[in-house]
Amino acid sequence: MPNKRVLIIFYSFTQQTKLQVKQLAAGLESCDIEVVQERIEPFHPYEFPFRTNYRLALAMVETFFRKRMQILPVSSQCSGDWDRIILAGPTWSYHPSGPMLEFLDRYGREVCAGKKVIPFISCRSYWRWHHRNLRSRLEKIGASVEEPIVFTHPMSEPWRFIGLFLQLRGKMIRKAWFRKRYPGYGHSKEQGLMAMNKGREIGLKLLNEA
Repeated sequence: MPNKRVLIIFYSFTQQTKLQVKQLAAGLESCDIEVVQERIEPFHPYEFPFRTNYRLALAMVETFFRKRMQILPVSSQCSGDWDRIILAGPTWSYHPSGPMLEFLDRYGREVCAGKKVIPFISCRSYWRWHHRNLRSRLEKIGASVEEPIVFTHPMSEPWRFIGLFLQLRGKMIRKAWFRKRYPGYGHSKEQGLMAMNKGREIGLKLLNEA
């Protein structure tokens, strides 16, 4: 039986998607699935952290209106024969990120048409518009879109929003009263294990396919 192959194409701004993808890939590889990762890289990424509130507010407006962000060319391996393609990235102002939108505009049909694609979403909380937009774009180019994998930050509001804002501005509060309500930015270790288990689940499903 030929090896099953999975391509993970991902963009990560604050490294949260990258960490979850790493765990997902480990789960796939534990099932002897061949995994290749392709990171989307912008030519001119947003600064991180943002130096002023104005720069952050401007970025939020741009991303709400789905401004594209020019990316470096992806490698030719993306156009190979894959049993699954996983498109992974953060939610930016309810939508896929600018680099991911640019990837879909430039390479979506070439890479994803006729393939089975799994959306992988990392976000603070609101991901459904992101998924709807991504699914619609993929289906228009002839991809078969499977159920999404979604990880939201495991804190309650309004602390998730406050914590995200502070992280993007590089001004995280270290006081005990804040840490009690907001232990830390991003995904938890438990969610990392969940991503690994999801990778194993997908891997076993692939092995059982004819």
